[in-house]
Amino acid sequence: MQLDKQDVVDLLRKEGKNEHVQTALQELPDKIDHEQHAQMLEKFGIDPGHLARKFAERELGTTTTP
Repeated sequence: MQLDKQDVVDLLRKEGKNEHVQTALQELPDKIDHEQHAQMLEKFGIDPGHLARKFAERELGTTTTP
């Protein structure tokens, strides 16, 4: 799943991971693939699988239990 860097940065801020925001802005590409960039996402404390589900649900307008 392709995500915008800004979506990931916004998620970091929402989750209170402000210490990772500047580094993410500098290191992440503009378009992020949750599988291809999994190690980078994990470095910022983000579970790539959870991230993909979260954004897929947002796009579909549905939610599931965590």
